Parts: sequence; C-alpha cells; structure tokens
Amino acid sequence: MTDASTAPDIHKRHKADSAGSETTPDIRERRKADSAGSEKPDIHERRKADHIRINLEEDVAFKRLTTGLEAYRFMHCALPELDLAAVDTSVRVLGKHLRTPLLISSMTGGTARAQAINRELAAGAQAAGMAMGLGSMRAAVEDPALEATYQVRDVAPDILLFANLGAVQLNYGYGLDQCRRAVDMIAADALILHFNALQEAVQPEGDGNFAGLLNKVEAVCRALPVPVVAKEVGWGFSAEDARRLAAAGVAAIDVAGAGGTSWSQVEMYRAPTARHARVAGAFLDWGIPTAVSLRYCHEAAPGLPLFASGGIKDGIEVAKCVALGASLVGLAGEFLRAADRDGAAGVAELAATLTDELRVAMFCAGAADLAALAQTPLYTDF
Repeated sequence: MTDASTAPDIHKRHKADSAGSETTPDIRERRKADSAGSEKPDIHERRKADHIRINLEEDVAFKRLTTGLEAYRFMHCALPELDLAAVDTSVRVLGKHLRTPLLISSMTGGTARAQAINRELAAGAQAAGMAMGLGSMRAAVEDPALEATYQVRDVAPDILLFANLGAVQLNYGYGLDQCRRAVDMIAADALILHFNALQEAVQPEGDGNFAGLLNKVEAVCRALPVPVVAKEVGWGFSAEDARRLAAAGVAAIDVAGAGGTSWSQVEMYRAPTARHARVAGAFLDWGIPTAVSLRYCHEAAPGLPLFASGGIKDGIEVAKCVALGASLVGLAGEFLRAADRDGAAGVAELAATLTDELRVAMFCAGAADLAALAQTPLYTDF
C-alpha cells in the first residue's frame, strides 16, 4: 500500500520550482516521457496518489461560495400523523433498489492505496444499501495491470455501481470500445462521463479540447448497453448544459455543484510552478452552487433523474436535495475520510447516521417516503 507520507511534499516542490531547481522535472516533460513508456509509475498513478493525499491532508474547500442549501428550510410539522419507524427512505434508481438515496461520489482508483480505499467504500456501501461511483478509470483502461484497483463486485454484489471516464477523453481517441471496457471491467450498472473543464484547464497535464464533444457523448449514449450519467465534478451544470445533455440522451445528471471540494484548489496543491499554482488558486470560488444547479437542471430537464452532490454535510441537506428534485445525493470527502480512518464499518456507520438524519427530517416535514418528500415545499422565508 502507498502511504501518504511517501508522496513528495507539494510545498517542497513549490520551493524547488521557485528556486529554479531541476530536481522536479516539469510535469509536461514527465507526461512526454510517460507516453513514450520511459518512466514508471505512470502519470495517472501519480495523479491519483496526489489526489488522495491532498484531499486527506490539505484544505481544498470553497472559501466564500456555499452550496446554497442553507437558504432553504422545511416547514416544521408538529402533527405529522406518521410513525417514525415506518418512514421509508428507500428508492429505485436506474433499475436498482436502494435502502437509502445516498451515493458515494466518484473519487479514486489506479493505485494500491486507492484499491484498499475502494474496497472499504464498496463493502460499506453494500452494508448500507447505497450506490457508489468509482474514480476515473482511464488509468486501468490504458494499463490492465491497474484493473484490480477498481474491482469491487466481490465485496459489493448488490450495489448500484457506476463506472467512470472523463468525457473529454472522447476527443482524445476514446470511443465506445473504451466505454464498454470500463463498464465490463467492474460489472457496472451504468457509466458516468464526468465533465471537468476547469480542472483540465488548470491541470498542467490537462486535456483542454472540449470542442465538438456533445455529438460524441450522444453517440455513446445511443450505443452503450448501460445508462450514461453526465457528472460535473464540483462546479455545477447550468440550465443550458442540462438541456443539451438531456437532448444527447443521458439517463441522469449529477449536478456536482460548488460548495464542497474545489478541484481547482486540489490542482493548486499539485502545481509544479508558482504560476500554475496562482492560476489554479484564482478559481477557488468559481462555479454554480449545488442548490442552484439542482434547480436549474430540474427546470431544464424535467423527468430526468438528477443526482445532487457538492458540499452535502448532513441528512437534513440530503432531504433538501430530494425536495429540490434529486433521486440520489452524493458525498465524497466524508466517506473518504471514514474509509481511511475506520474502513467499511466507518463508511456504513456514516451512511446510517446520514440516513437517520434524513428519516427524522422526513418525519418532521410530514413526508412518509421519498416520493412525498419530493413534493414537500421548501421555504426561503417564513
């Protein structure tokens, strides 16, 4: 297992860069060497290891921009006419029955440490009866030796499981075959295509050509035998985005709005030079708040299943997201920390706590099940 303490210290790298040190090669040159097969571990593995370490050790939260969920309140129901024990938090999404509308949002894979984390997350998801997304599987598509770092079906045979690839890779040689390979590799129920334009833009080794991408997404949606989910990674989808994605044939949208983890901030901590760090850091409070993006997508693509993620803190916010139109509600960082600290048991315990909070919120809002909660009004003023 790769320990966080063995990863190069980002602050030392910044100091070396500022001093003009040659001890850390420019990441673009490293990428050229990787593509030529002259350097191992592959750049994908290094990036995955960096992402885990930074999310666990650094402050990568938005500073001023919030999810917007704090603006909404339920009307308290003093006479709910419900039995708390009978309040039903189960849901059916993309053909799978789940005991809770929780989703472990896509995070990691591609390294030994990621493999251990993914298996703990998946075992916890199985115990809790919730859904799970895997991190970008590009590393394993390009290096079959890494497939095991994503494979979790043996510990989570019943969960709703999402494979995951970057949508932009459809402009870099990927197509239906690579999408099928990702799905088949993990026996996934659906494929997430994630849209991370800002992250790619501030990543020194990023892939920034998003031109003409929508037609390729549409082709995958038509031909792939499992549903395709469009997912942002922390800056949200606009109403126009949602309309175009719905027209392209996606089966669901994960809004992944602003207010939680800032991936431009994550990339700032990975930056090989002071200039790269400054550019990435400038976007700390960029994006569409989660509640706003959820509302935009609900209005622009009525009837399309929506997943809410991005800065969700507790079961009350899960309830608010359902009332705003979400079928699933995802958390990433909280589950990552639980898995890293307490393994599958910690993941299951966190899910149980969030679900208990959700159930009490439903009870006190007078909603017997999630269908009723979806019709429960929210207030911004009393």
